Amino acid sequence: MSSSSVALARKINPNVALDLQPDKIRLPIPGERNVLITSALPYVNNVPHLGNVIGSVLSADVFARYSRARNYNTLYICGTDEYGTATETKAQEEGISCQELCDKYHSLHAKIYKWFDIGFDYFGRTTTQQQTDISQEIFLKLYNKDYLSEDIVIQLFCEKCQRFLADRFVEGTCPKCGYEDARGDQCDYCGQLLNSVELINPRCKTDSSTPITRKSSHMFLDLSKLQQKVEDWIEKVSVEGKWSANSKTITQSWLKEGLRPRCITRDLSWGTPVPLKEMEQKVFYVWFDAPIGYLSITANYTNEWEKWWKNPDQVKLYQFMGKDNVPFHTVMFPCSLLGTDEEWTLLHHISTTEYLNYENAKFSKSRGIGVFGDDAINTGIPVSVWRYYLISCRPETSDSIFTWKEFISKNNNELLANLGNLVNRVIKFVVAKFNSTVPSFSYDSESEQRLIKNVNDLLKNYIDSLENIKLRAGLETAMEISRQGNGYLQDSKLDNTLFEKNPEKCASVIGVTLNLIYLLSAIFSPYMPSVSECIIRQLNAPLRNIPDTFAMDIGPGHQIGKAEYLFKRIDEKMAEEYVNKFAGESKDKVKKVKKSKKSSKSTNNAITSENSKS
Repeated sequence: MSSSSVALARKINPNVALDLQPDKIRLPIPGERNVLITSALPYVNNVPHLGNVIGSVLSADVFARYSRARNYNTLYICGTDEYGTATETKAQEEGISCQELCDKYHSLHAKIYKWFDIGFDYFGRTTTQQQTDISQEIFLKLYNKDYLSEDIVIQLFCEKCQRFLADRFVEGTCPKCGYEDARGDQCDYCGQLLNSVELINPRCKTDSSTPITRKSSHMFLDLSKLQQKVEDWIEKVSVEGKWSANSKTITQSWLKEGLRPRCITRDLSWGTPVPLKEMEQKVFYVWFDAPIGYLSITANYTNEWEKWWKNPDQVKLYQFMGKDNVPFHTVMFPCSLLGTDEEWTLLHHISTTEYLNYENAKFSKSRGIGVFGDDAINTGIPVSVWRYYLISCRPETSDSIFTWKEFISKNNNELLANLGNLVNRVIKFVVAKFNSTVPSFSYDSESEQRLIKNVNDLLKNYIDSLENIKLRAGLETAMEISRQGNGYLQDSKLDNTLFEKNPEKCASVIGVTLNLIYLLSAIFSPYMPSVSECIIRQLNAPLRNIPDTFAMDIGPGHQIGKAEYLFKRIDEKMAEEYVNKFAGESKDKVKKVKKSKKSSKSTNNAITSENSKS
């Protein structure tokens, strides 16, 4: 038998190993901490950029991995949001059916998130029978409880196409800034939310003809009747769930204005059908049934989905999203569920982000500005570097900026010089000096006890940060624990001289530091899971939990594996090359703004545009 095939001896505390059982269908367990996590459903008509990734799926993934590592019973659900105007528009542009478009982009999203090491328990989609059944059931319960009403809406109608034009099927001049290619729901140049009938010189996106206005009947959810219910709920849960300041501010601004009836249907063919005979040609508006996607995607994961979503006493719901989506998760969706008078698992904690900009510009696929998911893959830079950098600049309280200079600096000066150096230095030393075997060691001297105390203080801060979804602070604390390890090595003067002249001290340094590295493999696992896998492979140890305190879980006689590099240096000169590669076209080249703004009277539209998605 070759030496490479001989099993290495393990001397590890058996109580620390994680048993994740990824293929097991997870259901709430009475008496345990049951954590249900969702990230905002990415819209299916585009390629996600780095701001999309950090704004929802990556942030939620860090918390989900942390929860699992703390042995909480955790379910992380997400999927593509596939119905609505944007899908019809994009399918028309690409000359394919809506279903073909959804299939194409669902696969693309899934591929990108898999590369980013996003560990969904289930990544589904909203174009399913479960979505139709659950959405229609909630709608009918609201209808029967008199929370829905019919009203007339004035909309743009294309006589050539013989159909009402949804917001994104209309273009025209923005009444605010004069940009000539504003969409019917929003001006991409100034960011102003619009109603399609407000556009100056509107034109049908399909055939460029000038539409007329025409009346159409729609269903409205009367939020005013639900305001007291949702206010009472928000007052309680925003405190219990420790909502972020911006989440509370955005929510309160909606409540302060007073909730009004809100249109929840559209004149489209691609969507969940409205289950009323007089509305059989209409579908639900995306912001009524898109959040119901969380329920239907869970229903595709397990037939016992109600054990998660109708179990408020045993399940805590954590939701991650960009700030644009806040009111639809704190007001609209809860109102839809509260109005049914059923016991739903409602939002406990909401984690939101501000905007991530790119080198002082906004991400734009059409202009080629910024790094998108497929671009990140094609750079050849390991996923752990991307995850680390995105979390380190996560826009938790204010907008942040992605820069290539900082990206490369964090790889070279933090990941490589701090964590990479610590692990590589110790593993190589053990292989060379101790024949890959952990020596007998003690840790009761002053220097070891000081390190253990410092690490335990930091570990307490780390856990507190992650429990409160302060992901950046948690990552900074993890790096500080690694710095403590490097400082301990320096103070202990780990080298050949120590090994030869003070073997007992050398054994203590090795034993304690190997155990610190094992702890680091756990606390970095939510942020950089592939790095943690590399560490435990070198340690010849199982993936472990995140403990309350630092302990010596690897004992004397344990045999470690071979040394591997965790990170590689990136040449600083590459920053300029990457900046140029992803600079795209300048805004000045693509804007078309009238020098003298035209004015036009516009008809107010009763349908409020809510399609600003992060």
